Amino acid sequence: MLQSSQNSQRRLISTSYFSLESVVVLVGLTASLLFLPLILPPLPPPPFMLLLIPIGIMFLLMVLALMPSSNNAKHVTSTYM
Repeated sequence: MLQSSQNSQRRLISTSYFSLESVVVLVGLTASLLFLPLILPPLPPPPFMLLLIPIGIMFLLMVLALMPSSNNAKHVTSTYM
């Protein structure tokens, strides 16, 4: 008896995970992403300087990832291991 009530509760949670409004919004966004590029004219390319922003962000993230940490951080992490 207890197991059947748990199964029905799980089904109720899974079926009500998305409300009807959110499903309509998701289907509308998917349709617009599929069909609007076919209808709208192509955009001109962005200026060259604007294209350098993602490259700069990637370079900054690589520098931060490969930069050695301070001695304080090593001391703090060594106590937990």
